[in-house]
Amino acid sequence: MARDRLGDEERDAHEKNYSNHSPSSSQDFGPNREKGAGRQQSVVNMKLQNPLSGMSYEELMTDVEQFAKQYDLEYALDDLQKGALVSQNKSGFENFERLTAEDKTLIREEKLHRWRQPKMMYYMTTPNYKPGDRWLTGESTVLCAGSAIVQGMDQSAVNGAQAFYFPYFGIGDDQVWLQGLINGAPYLCSAVIGCWSTKPLNYYFGRRGTVFISCVIAIATGIWMAAVDQMWTAFGIMLGFAAGVAFGGVKIPAGVDDTQWRIILGSTSIPPLIVCMQVYLVPESPRWYMSKGRYDKAFASLQRFRWSRFQAARDLYYIHKQIAIEYELQEGKNLWKEFFVVSRNRRAAQSSFFVMFMQQVIAYYSTVIFQTSGFTRSEALLVSLGTGIVNWLFAIPAVYTIDTFGRRNLLLVTFPLMGIMLLITGFSFYAPEGINRVAGVATGIYLFMVVYSPGEGPVPFTYSAEAFPLYIREYGMAFATATTWGFNFILSLTWPALEAAFTPTGAFGFYAFWNFFGWAFAYFCLPETKERTLEELDAVFSVKTRDHARYYLGMLPWYLKKYLLRADVEHREPLYAITE
Repeated sequence: MARDRLGDEERDAHEKNYSNHSPSSSQDFGPNREKGAGRQQSVVNMKLQNPLSGMSYEELMTDVEQFAKQYDLEYALDDLQKGALVSQNKSGFENFERLTAEDKTLIREEKLHRWRQPKMMYYMTTPNYKPGDRWLTGESTVLCAGSAIVQGMDQSAVNGAQAFYFPYFGIGDDQVWLQGLINGAPYLCSAVIGCWSTKPLNYYFGRRGTVFISCVIAIATGIWMAAVDQMWTAFGIMLGFAAGVAFGGVKIPAGVDDTQWRIILGSTSIPPLIVCMQVYLVPESPRWYMSKGRYDKAFASLQRFRWSRFQAARDLYYIHKQIAIEYELQEGKNLWKEFFVVSRNRRAAQSSFFVMFMQQVIAYYSTVIFQTSGFTRSEALLVSLGTGIVNWLFAIPAVYTIDTFGRRNLLLVTFPLMGIMLLITGFSFYAPEGINRVAGVATGIYLFMVVYSPGEGPVPFTYSAEAFPLYIREYGMAFATATTWGFNFILSLTWPALEAAFTPTGAFGFYAFWNFFGWAFAYFCLPETKERTLEELDAVFSVKTRDHARYYLGMLPWYLKKYLLRADVEHREPLYAITE
């Protein structure tokens, strides 16, 4: 009798709260909202936002029971059912009599004390809640940071090493294309092979296996380079520069070749070795286990990332339902065709490719640039270390500003400043040789890194990770990442030739122009993605690019009057009229 009464109270609370908080199926996205396929995609994204929406109490409880029975999780049925109720109506959990006081306290603390997390969560990734989302995403700590350091150090160690290996191999200043090809080859391989290997490797070996295999390759290639004759990524870049300084002055014993560059490149094997030793100390991705039907292991994995079994059960069931909808959405579709044919997806790709294209930075040649300006080789290595330190330090504020100030706003502020700093650097080469020239070049590059680090440094990967719909996000991120590595290769390949043909001033002026172009493109054509739900992102990218540009062209006089002339202005309707 008591159990029946509790079930009736729980059902009543469910119906009352759910009717007040369930998402509307008739949201209005304003006059620019596309019809037909776009609206259908909106409904799907709303379902992905909460795959339990629309289910009655009886339907929900029955579905959880079937889920528990199918995957041998009946021992956790009570936790699964409580978790399902909370997942369906996150704001109504206080009224569910079935939840214990401890359960409710844990749910409150997820929002009120976001940094109070199990140790494994901190070891793997830093917790970060975004408004409207429930699932933990992350900045980077320990293991994730170590993986980013591997990338950063691999990118930047060549900066100092090239000052040694070009003379060693007799590659002179007249062989500019060969210099560029040697320095850019890793980025070409990343764009052509590495990015596209992610999906099959993840499918067969899991997340941990993919990281382990990648690190083993990084260790082997670091040793190979040393042996043959030929924000945390930002922190890794700093370590690469540090290696150049640390080993640039190494005294080689008599009778041994001048092999500082071997030590610099060989040192890149150290970070991946450390990551390899740690990667199997953390649980495998629960989603990967679930994709293989191993729900018992997925549940065990989630329990290591949550304070209670109830929280793990809640997340397990919710992820299961979300994956089911994703599979349903992908069924019978050519995802590559969807990527290019669906206008909403094309606009997401256009925006993601743009921010990735603009991420290129000439810091990979900073040692050579400093030498050209008048520094000695050892001085150039030391000053390059400074650029790495500045890059890392000024990436730290982006942890806060990227979710408060916004992705688009960060780019609009930093693009023109980066262009100005590159012009300062370029025109400093007109100064007479000596202290004035080297001071101008060093100041220009340092200030460039100051404004690059909180803007184009972290924004591209964050933006690209959220722009694409879930059902093609893996393809979108692979393509976007290949874009950044592809243009990294182009910059590395062409910089020596560009500098030789147009002088350092012309080369810096060329890249300054692209930053001013970047501001114009970002202002007129780049949508903001900050704090948007899946459904809202669908609305944002369904607005035609020409409509976006026309709207912000009309906003220019409004901004001028409001912020420069400090005049009273009429209220302007937002471009995205997203209302419930």
